[in-house]
Amino acid sequence: MLVDALINSLARSPGAPAVSDGRMRLSYRGLAAAALAMRSISSRQTRCDRVGIMLPAGGGFAAALFGTLWCPKVAVPLNFLLSAAELRRIVIDARLDLIIGTRHFGELLAQLPVRSLALEDLGLKRRALFSMLRPRPAPPAVGDERVAVLLYTSGTDGDPKGVELSYANLRANCDDCIATARMTPQHRFLNILPPFHVFGLTAGVLLPVVLGASAHCLPRFQPAAVARAMVEETPSVLMAIPSMYSALLRMKSVAPDTYSRLYLAISGGEPLDDATARGFRRRFGIELLQGYGLTETAPVVSLNLPDANRASTVGRPIRNVEIRIVDDTGCDLPPESDGEIWIRGPGVMRGYHNRPDLTAAVMASGGWFKTGDIGRLDVQGYLSITGRKKEMMIVGGENVFPREIEVVLADHPEVAEAAVIGVPDPSRGEVPVAFVTCCDGATATEAELRSFARQHLAGYKVPRRVHVAGDLPRSPTGKIHKRSLRNML
Repeated sequence: MLVDALINSLARSPGAPAVSDGRMRLSYRGLAAAALAMRSISSRQTRCDRVGIMLPAGGGFAAALFGTLWCPKVAVPLNFLLSAAELRRIVIDARLDLIIGTRHFGELLAQLPVRSLALEDLGLKRRALFSMLRPRPAPPAVGDERVAVLLYTSGTDGDPKGVELSYANLRANCDDCIATARMTPQHRFLNILPPFHVFGLTAGVLLPVVLGASAHCLPRFQPAAVARAMVEETPSVLMAIPSMYSALLRMKSVAPDTYSRLYLAISGGEPLDDATARGFRRRFGIELLQGYGLTETAPVVSLNLPDANRASTVGRPIRNVEIRIVDDTGCDLPPESDGEIWIRGPGVMRGYHNRPDLTAAVMASGGWFKTGDIGRLDVQGYLSITGRKKEMMIVGGENVFPREIEVVLADHPEVAEAAVIGVPDPSRGEVPVAFVTCCDGATATEAELRSFARQHLAGYKVPRRVHVAGDLPRSPTGKIHKRSLRNML
């Protein structure tokens, strides 16, 4: 279903641009050849049915992804922003024995209990040329429900959760987004999202290929590079998280018509603040279109559109997706009522890898996925996100759970207990803030505790502030009362 999409786009327009970055430009003929070269490498280098991919967005990632699926093996995109300790847990849980990486991540990869191959050392260009001279193998005969991609997201207990997304999940989400947003092969995508994030994977890598369109990738988000690419690559579709749009808006030297060619400027991954939306509208004449999705839904659930954009909402459900707002007993609530958001549709995951208990906890009868997010639907079907039933924060588009930070801080020898909350931040959406009590006689400082956390956590998970307190507010049962922590800020 996914490799077939590549072959279909190849058959329609072999010479059309498929994917480009700062180092390579691949037509659909070139992408298919590079994918076949990666297929050969993965098939020979490991017998495991899963392959880790630690690459930034670009031609190399696209080739590794489609080459892995062509084997067919399960692709496991890895978050290179994580610490070695965090990645080690993922490698072990996924039982990886091979990662396709890059020399840039060599030091990080060397700390993992797995063999790695650097893309620069594979002779991909030469291998791709050879693959063009050989008969092209047929797409693999895989079932729709077979797992295509295993994406890891943090768990509430600090352990990673592998989300199993099938071929059907990913292909349906691409098809339904294309139909809902009325995209055409003539659209040009600017992909500035990391491909280890489901938003970047589906919207930035898979969807353009399914559509037969082109995508230009920036391996690293830099506002100046985005503005330059808007002029040089003339994209018509841009998908980003709000903190990225905020950074773009802060650039003083950007001309008012820089973003004028955009058909879609989609914002997702975290709440879009009104100031950024108004700023883009006034300065560039562009409406930022909020959407909503989760890793577990492959990801897009709802989307605002150019001719149907309702401010402060995340739009209406895309094609084939249903949304319910329910109370604590699972009963439907009337419009304009706040309740938990439940989702049903072809994008809903198969489940959590090796975690049937967690899967059962989030799946209700009838195929409904319980998101843990709180929202409301208006009478016209527009969805608003009003809170989170779970404590998860979204920091710069990345999911962060307080518990995983609390566990790390509590491991410090001078910390008696720790509590973490998320607070609004104009550039990152939210940031974690920690409150700790120290053991008797201990004198740990904020700087020491932040330094300790930085040794064990990805940078975006390190608390922005650490408040050392004599005691923490508690509920009548003795639990730390997190809502009261905000009064201590």
